Amino acid sequence: MGFINPKLYLAFTKIFGSKESREILMSFLNAILYAGEPMVEDLEIIDAYSAGEIFGSRDTYLDAKARIKDGRTALVEMQVLNVPKFRKRVLYNAAKTYALQLRRADRYQRLRPVIALNITDFEMFPDRSEVISRFAFKETQRLFDYPDSEIELVFIELPKFNKELSELTTLTDKWIYFVKNTSNLETVPDTMVAVPEIERAFQIANDTNLSQKDLDELQKQEFWIQDQQGAIDLAAQQALERGMERGIERGKSELIVRHMRRLIGEISRDIQTQICELNLENLDNLGDAMFDFESVSDLVNWLQEHSRNSTDDI
Repeated sequence: MGFINPKLYLAFTKIFGSKESREILMSFLNAILYAGEPMVEDLEIIDAYSAGEIFGSRDTYLDAKARIKDGRTALVEMQVLNVPKFRKRVLYNAAKTYALQLRRADRYQRLRPVIALNITDFEMFPDRSEVISRFAFKETQRLFDYPDSEIELVFIELPKFNKELSELTTLTDKWIYFVKNTSNLETVPDTMVAVPEIERAFQIANDTNLSQKDLDELQKQEFWIQDQQGAIDLAAQQALERGMERGIERGKSELIVRHMRRLIGEISRDIQTQICELNLENLDNLGDAMFDFESVSDLVNWLQEHSRNSTDDI
């Protein structure tokens, strides 16, 4: 037996966002938003991409959307890749959903709260240890709530959740463990079977219950994410290397400027800037040549000559 990866779009929507997932999503929302208390007693799962709701296209990236019985709307998104636009997209989707509740002639009293629940497979807030973070409108100095704080952002950071099966004591723990680790399991753990909604989620996640078409699509999504993550990691490494090289260049240029002052006296800011713009190779060459300089003009001539050489190389 094997299980599909709930972090993939197709798998997540099958488990939490299908018409048959009402009880599963209710249990999940109660676990994450209300510490397992049954505050969500009923809900209606609605099409996350229905016309006029957000964009009317899949660019919204929502994985599940539900209208809770009391009128609140819950938006759920599983985000695997740490892309720059994600943070703004979270705000946009929540604000857009809140605003589009009204039609032209409607009154503001018809507005109902929107909760944007975002599950990330990366750290959103590296300087914080909490797995779950919640944001709402508050006064900045005394931290009291805005009277109509009807948009709430909730984040679950999966990398920060490190509990083992034997440590799962709450419904919240079990659901987060399910999302993070299901694809690595071969059987349903006994501690998870005790929760009917989680047992049902495992049944949906069982890969033997999926068509070959769905399995092929999940594999494509897995490969695409791996490719994208590799590209992101490579870009980050290249940026780090460029930053390290630039730091070395800056340190060498500052050291050369200090030595140059001792050898030939004060040099202008413009000349210092030219030195700072040299690459590592030319900085090393200048470090060797400067002991032969007798005046500032020798330095200026050297910089002009190497500037010409760099242009010729291009």
